[in-house]
Amino acid sequence: MTDPRVDARIESLLPWQQVIYRQVRELVHAADPEVEETIKFTDRPYFVLQGNICALLPAKDHVNIFLYDGGIVPDPEGIITAGHDNKTARTVAVRPGEEINKPALLAMFKQIIANNRAGGWRELKKD
Repeated sequence: MTDPRVDARIESLLPWQQVIYRQVRELVHAADPEVEETIKFTDRPYFVLQGNICALLPAKDHVNIFLYDGGIVPDPEGIITAGHDNKTARTVAVRPGEEINKPALLAMFKQIIANNRAGGWRELKKD
């Protein structure tokens, strides 16, 4: 389910940032049709399903995709660019002109959603 506030946020961005936001949005919704969108912290798009999946934040020279996975979702293709030791979220930074590794990111979204449905990464890390 899309949120018009996310549409408005995307429209406010630079053209190259809009492309990245739209690609991530499409991927996260492709991961599960029940994904919902919201805005948190005034202007940050969040994608949620029984917990946070990811959030988007533009920077001057890249867009940060924050993955809320507690560091437990595998990253076999090495797309994580920051937060490797973070206990709550890791980051995939995408710069202008870079291609998103869509299959790898989609797989991560699907695993985060599965983990959310299983009680969330905090619960799963206990095991």
